Amino acid sequence: MVKCHLRFNLSGWSLIYKHAEGIGTIRCDNGQLANVKISVIGGGITAGKYRINDGTGEISNVHGIREVFGDYAQAGAEAGVVRSSQAQVLTKGTTSLALAGTGEGVDLGVSVGRFSIKPR
Repeated sequence: MVKCHLRFNLSGWSLIYKHAEGIGTIRCDNGQLANVKISVIGGGITAGKYRINDGTGEISNVHGIREVFGDYAQAGAEAGVVRSSQAQVLTKGTTSLALAGTGEGVDLGVSVGRFSIKPR
């Protein structure tokens, strides 16, 4: 098993429907590296516009970088005004992605959606 590390920037908006896009880099402990495109899509009771800079993620239970690509299930709660903190654990089968990041903006509510990682 290999552990992979994600660094990313993400910005988006939500008003009932949540949408965000960003870019990042994944670096695995076995030396594999990939530039990636990230998208977050979901619904729920949310309202706001936000940006996360220098976010991080740790991907575990993979054998190589190809296994990190795809859609992860997301369930989270956000709360913040001006400064917002995000911490979530997402899953894709047995693969887990733990995300953390601090950003700026306004974001209130609860949302459930999809977090996608694709090669860039």
